[in-house]
Amino acid sequence: MSKAVKIKTQQTTANVEDFVNKVDNEQQRADSFAIIEMMKRISGEEPKMWGTSIIGFGNKKYRSPKTGREVDWFLIGFSPRKANISLYLDIDINKHEDTLQKLGKFKTGVGCLYINKLTDIDQKQLEKLIKTALQNK
Repeated sequence: MSKAVKIKTQQTTANVEDFVNKVDNEQQRADSFAIIEMMKRISGEEPKMWGTSIIGFGNKKYRSPKTGREVDWFLIGFSPRKANISLYLDIDINKHEDTLQKLGKFKTGVGCLYINKLTDIDQKQLEKLIKTALQNK
C-alpha cells in the first residue's frame, strides 16, 4: 500500500466565479461558465478551485501508475488557459475514437482534451466523454 503524498496542486477555498470572471477572453469566460454548468449537472458535484487555475469537481485518491504514489485529486475538471480550454477527464482519451470522430475541432494529451471554444465541438459528445470519465472514478 502506498503512502499519500502532498502535491503542489491542492483544492483551495478560492471562489470559482471570481476566478472565471477574471478570464480575459470573453468567449473563454462564457464557455467556462457553460462547462461549469455541464460538469456540475453531470457529476452532481460543486465546482472547487484546485491550485490557482483549475476548476475541479468531486474528490478521489489518484494512484500514479508509474510511481504508485497516491494524491488527492478531482474526478473531472478543466482550466481556461491562454491557448485553449484544457479538460481533465482522467481517461485514455484515444480509446474513445468513435466519440472523438464526432466531437469536432480539438487536440488531445494524456487524459486531457484541448478545445478552443465550445462552438468548435459537439457538446453532446463532450457530455458523453465526461460521463465516461465519471464511470472510471
